[in-house]
Amino acid sequence: MHDTRPLLANSDFPAIFRKPLEILQVNLGYLCNLSCVHCHVNAGPKRTELMSEGTLAQLLAFAEEANIHTLDLTGGAPEMHPQFQYLVRAARARGIKVIDRCNLTILEEPAYGGFAEFLAEQQVDIVASLPCYLQENVDKQRGKGVFQDSLAALQRLNGLGYGQPDSSLQLNLVFNPQEAVLPPDQHNLEQAYKQHLHQHYGIVFNRLFAIANMPIQRFGSMLVSQGRFEEYLSLLRDSFRAENLAGLMCLNTISVDWQGYVYDCDFNQMLAMPLPASNPRPHIHELNAAAIHGAAIATAAHCYGCTAGQGSSCGGALDARST
Repeated sequence: MHDTRPLLANSDFPAIFRKPLEILQVNLGYLCNLSCVHCHVNAGPKRTELMSEGTLAQLLAFAEEANIHTLDLTGGAPEMHPQFQYLVRAARARGIKVIDRCNLTILEEPAYGGFAEFLAEQQVDIVASLPCYLQENVDKQRGKGVFQDSLAALQRLNGLGYGQPDSSLQLNLVFNPQEAVLPPDQHNLEQAYKQHLHQHYGIVFNRLFAIANMPIQRFGSMLVSQGRFEEYLSLLRDSFRAENLAGLMCLNTISVDWQGYVYDCDFNQMLAMPLPASNPRPHIHELNAAAIHGAAIATAAHCYGCTAGQGSSCGGALDARST
């Protein structure tokens, strides 16, 4: 796989600085039941990296001490971590909101048959990847049979109350483009998703998040192989909008890798870009939340992916006109 970090190093991206820390986005490991083309962490069924129990304890201690209000769990498939349910229960017992970034198909795996009910019981917000509402496109991007399994999981979640208008159980879907293009208007795409999924499958959900593909890891390597890396990077640069800077998720979020090391965002984590001035990189057990308030955020050319067009974050478009 091609290393794209050297291709991103020379950047004139504007300097940005941290606000008070509110959210921990935690990568529990790279183990996943899928190997998606757009995956920026290169996750898959053969990956063995998983966060240790000791690091989980340090994570919870930091979250409590720093008064973190949201724990955003990613992977891989975060549910495949053996201590996933323990971590969720411990966070919820501390009054911390939990987000599970779910690929949906994991909920249909026999070994995880009760996880949908567990998520509902713990009032966990679900952010679920569904890169298209058409079977051909989803199976092309994520693997044969993924679309049908995703529909089955969504129907199960709806039956538990997720996404229903009279329920507090939040179900949000994620769209990623299949090609090296920016996501379409989030609001219009959300309406198309809702109409199609409800009309054909009786499925409902709360919000759609349109997220740009980053030119790193598996997707970036594919662009290099196709000779399209610079073309896509130019698209991101040329589509930069300064007004999106104020909504960047890295301003109030830190990313924690499966070993407990801390980065400014999930994408920087995948590029092994530590916090500026850190030597060599801080661990969650030694991080001081107050000390990083106002600190510079490490940036490179991939950051244009978050500020291009309507903007992009793990919460979808940044442009208020697209929400």
